[in-house]
Amino acid sequence: TVAKSQEDPTAVDIIKKAEDRMRGKTSIASMRISIVRPKWTRDMELKSWTKGDEMSISLVTAPARDKGSVFLRKGREVWNWIPSVERVIKLPPSMMSQSWMGTDLTNDDLVNQSDIKKDFTHKLLGKETVGDKLCYKIESIPTENSAIVWGKIIAWIDVSDYIQMKTEFYDEDDFLVNTFSAQNIKMMGGKKIATKIEIVPAEKPGNKTILEYLALEFDKPLDDSFFSTQNMKRLK
Repeated sequence: TVAKSQEDPTAVDIIKKAEDRMRGKTSIASMRISIVRPKWTRDMELKSWTKGDEMSISLVTAPARDKGSVFLRKGREVWNWIPSVERVIKLPPSMMSQSWMGTDLTNDDLVNQSDIKKDFTHKLLGKETVGDKLCYKIESIPTENSAIVWGKIIAWIDVSDYIQMKTEFYDEDDFLVNTFSAQNIKMMGGKKIATKIEIVPAEKPGNKTILEYLALEFDKPLDDSFFSTQNMKRLK
């Protein structure tokens, strides 16, 4: 028999450790998002504030035509401040499956990031190497009453630092939809993280979205009132 300390952690523990790596009590991030298409590429920059896994607010800082747009998320609800018409719009459920800002992410992807621990059952499938890192391979299946659009998610989380190296998202018919790949692993904000993530849709050759962290700060106190529709108009 193997001594208890030698055993692998449970699938839930691994997922939780991977999440904690990217999330302090709060985080403040500056990032660049590149939307790559066969004939063109478009870059945008944004600043994002999060608290726990229920609240986040993001401000688009570039390009000029999108500058000042703000997205607020609380739980499963999303609001958008559109500066050109000076209106806050709450996104209806019908819009959740649409592309977020023209990227390969949907509005739903942004919301569901928060629900992986409670809305899925997790199973450790074994270990595989991704890049040069040995990873736990974990299958996550949504629970029956969750509002999750995926049929299953498979994640590869490296055994030493609990960095999510690769994630595959499958639809309810078991077809691959999106693959997230982690790159440029380094220290940022006092944590070792993947500072660049590539999102590649399976059905659209030549398409991808690249998220790159430019700066990251953890655990700076943020009041709950910061994450309000009133504050969306004031963000700079």
